Amino acid sequence: MQRLLVVEDDSAVRNNIVTCLELEGFQVDSVGTTREALDRLNAESYPIVLSDIYLDERTGLDVLRAARTARGDCAVILMSGRGSMETVMAATRGGAFDYLAKPFDLDDMVEKVRRAVASFDVLEEKEARIDDIPETDMIGSSPQMVEIFKTLAKVAPTDATLLIEGETGTGKELIARMIHRFSKRSEKGFVAVDCGSIPPSLLESELFGALKGSFTGADRDRVGVFEAANNGTVFLDEIGDIDLNFQAKLLRVLQEREIRPLGSPRGKPIDVRIVAATNKNVRQLVEQGKFREDLWFRLDVVRVELPSLRERRGDVPLLAQTFLDRYNERYGMRAILTESGVRALDSYTWPGNVRQLQHMIERLVILAPQGRIDETAVRDAIADGEGKESLGETLEDAKAEQIRKVLAATGGNKSKASKILGIERKTLYRLIERFGLDR
Repeated sequence: MQRLLVVEDDSAVRNNIVTCLELEGFQVDSVGTTREALDRLNAESYPIVLSDIYLDERTGLDVLRAARTARGDCAVILMSGRGSMETVMAATRGGAFDYLAKPFDLDDMVEKVRRAVASFDVLEEKEARIDDIPETDMIGSSPQMVEIFKTLAKVAPTDATLLIEGETGTGKELIARMIHRFSKRSEKGFVAVDCGSIPPSLLESELFGALKGSFTGADRDRVGVFEAANNGTVFLDEIGDIDLNFQAKLLRVLQEREIRPLGSPRGKPIDVRIVAATNKNVRQLVEQGKFREDLWFRLDVVRVELPSLRERRGDVPLLAQTFLDRYNERYGMRAILTESGVRALDSYTWPGNVRQLQHMIERLVILAPQGRIDETAVRDAIADGEGKESLGETLEDAKAEQIRKVLAATGGNKSKASKILGIERKTLYRLIERFGLDR
C-alpha cells in the first residue's frame, strides 16, 4: 500500500491523526501547510489524502484539486471545524471522497480511510453501459411493454376513453401523456388531477368550476379542469378514490359531455378526452359496491394494465442507464454503473416500481463512493430504505455527510434534497438542525 498524506496546520491534531493511522497499519506522510502539500503531491503519487480545509493563504480545496490532478482516482477526505454549504458544495463538485466535521471520532476517520482503501479494490470492475437507448418518455423493451406500446399506437389517434391500471410508481401518468402527445388533441391542453388528494367537498369545484358566491370563500368565478382542458385531454388519476356521490355527477358529464359549474343555472358543453388511472382493482370495487358499475362501463372502453417492475426484469438495466445519464447531466456528475451494480438492481423486487428505481439512481449518482455504483453501493442504498417504521427514520442513523452531499448537489434546495433522500421536508429540517448543518 502506498503512503497516505495528511495535511493539517494544527500540530497536535496532525500528530493525533498520524499516530492513529500508523497504529492501524498505514504508512503516513504529514505536512502543515498547503505549499508543503502541493510539493509532496508533485513529487509523489498518493492514493489517499486527508486535508483540513482552512489552512493558510490557500485551502484544502486547493489540495483537493492538486491531488485529483496528480492522480485522477485519488480519494481525498476533507476535514473542517467550520464548514459551510459553499465549501461542502465545492468539495463535492471537486470530487472529494468524503467529509469529516471536526471534532470527529478517530474511529470514524479510520473507517472512512478504510472505505477509501476498499474503493480501489473495485476500480477494475467493468462499467456496464448500454448505449443507443431510444429517446422516449416510456423506456421498456420487455414483451409486456411491447404489447402495451402496440395497444397505445392503435388507440392514441382515436378519442376513446382509457382506463390505466397499475401499482403506484409504474408510470400511469407517463402513459396518459404519451396518449395525449400522439393524439389529434396534442396541440391542446393536458391537465392531470390527483382525485385521491382532493377532498370530496372540493373535487366538484376543482373539476367543474364555480361561480362567485357559490360557496364560502368563492370570491371570484373559477374555471374548472374540464373547461381549462377543453379540446384537450383530462387525466383523472386515482379514480378509484372518488366517493359514490360524486361518481354519479362524473357519470353525467361523461354521458352528456356537459359540465355545470357550482352556482350556475346552466350547463356548458365540453369536448375533452378522458384518461383515467387507478392503483386499485376497479372490478373488485364494483363487486364491493364501492364503485358505480355504469361509471365503470363508461370508463372501461380501452383498458391498459401496466406490469410492475418485478414483472419486466429485462427493463431494469435500460431504466437504470437512462436515469443515470439524466442525473449525471443534471448534477454535473460522472457516476458509472458497474456490472455487479446492474445485477444487484436487477435482482431486487422494487416494491415502489419505476419511481423507486428512479429515486434510488438519483441518490446513488450523488452519494456513491468514487462515483461507482457497484453491488455494495446498491445494497447499502436498499438497506437504508428497508426495515424502518417510517420514512423519517430512514436517515435517523445515517451520517450527516450524506445529507451534506445531497444538499450540496442540489444547491441547498431542501425540497429537492428531501425527495432524493426519501424523507419528508420537515424531517430533513429536523435532521439539519440535529447535525448542525445550518451553521
